Amino acid sequence: MAISIKLDDDSEDLLQRAAGLEHCTLHAVLREAIAHHAERVNARERFKQEALASWRHYNETGKHLRGDEVRAWMRTWGTEDERAVPDCHD
Repeated sequence: MAISIKLDDDSEDLLQRAAGLEHCTLHAVLREAIAHHAERVNARERFKQEALASWRHYNETGKHLRGDEVRAWMRTWGTEDERAVPDCHD
């Protein structure tokens, strides 16, 4: 699929400088920028959907962890005393 993009002079200059710094073409910079943007948008949507599913599950079951429980668990990450995910409670 071919797509045409119209850029103002300042944006084009900025992107051309970036391409020069990366030793690649403007086309390569644009492709990478578009791919990164699409990845961010999709990751944000996945996060939102996961949060909504978690909220629905909490409303259905009442099961949860408090913030201090999560922080205590996370402080063990990457240590010799790394703990498993704590059990949720009512």
